[in-house]
Amino acid sequence: MALEPKDDVGRPYHIRLSKKDVGRIALLPGDPGRVPMIAERFKDARDLGSHREYRAYGGRIGAEKVVAVSTGIGGPAAAIAIEELARLGVKVMIRVGTCGAIAPDVKVGSVIIADAAVRMDGASAQYVPPEYPAAATPEVVMALQDAAAALGKKAAVGITASTDAFYVGQGRASFGGFLPPGKAHLVDDMRAAKVLCFEMEAATLFTLGRVFGLKTGAIFAVVANRATDAFKLEAGVDAAIDVAVESVRRLKKYGL
Repeated sequence: MALEPKDDVGRPYHIRLSKKDVGRIALLPGDPGRVPMIAERFKDARDLGSHREYRAYGGRIGAEKVVAVSTGIGGPAAAIAIEELARLGVKVMIRVGTCGAIAPDVKVGSVIIADAAVRMDGASAQYVPPEYPAAATPEVVMALQDAAAALGKKAAVGITASTDAFYVGQGRASFGGFLPPGKAHLVDDMRAAKVLCFEMEAATLFTLGRVFGLKTGAIFAVVANRATDAFKLEAGVDAAIDVAVESVRRLKKYGL
């Protein structure tokens, strides 16, 4: 029992869902408050409950049974949700998050679709060595691009960097101005390598997805731009949700 903890009715210890609650597709925001926002786009939406940072709603997108589950902040919490959803039979997982762009031409309020991630997290390293790639599933990326185009949403596509530390891990000075050696030039270095943004969960999702044989993708609302020092709460979140939901309708077009 301790090797695979469950609650008193046999549900995974953290997310507290059962197989009847989920379909083959999950949408994964970090923020629990974003789950009911996603569920507003579902048919027959129902609240499946919450435990710790894991809030869940079920419903349908077209004929497809889906679930939206929050993963909390960072790779360790996301890895738990991914593990437990996979054990329930979920096969396709799409992160619906926020990010800070570092490319000057990516505007606050727009969206970014990630096709790969720089593994600056710690969770994925618990599974495979750093040389192992964190890559989204091409068909999921194409479904997201297709959905964005159909909805008239401008979407940048490229690499994200996923970090475990929001402040120093993304090149921000910490409390008291502390900044570890090498972090002062982190944003410039990532920008030079054509990385589009920073966020905190995609590398874990992409890496575990490959290890587990899942299909994965990620779309982010751009709420900040480090190059222009712009920031707006919740900018682009509705657009990212709309694209993610629409992409579910298009997965079968790409064989998923």
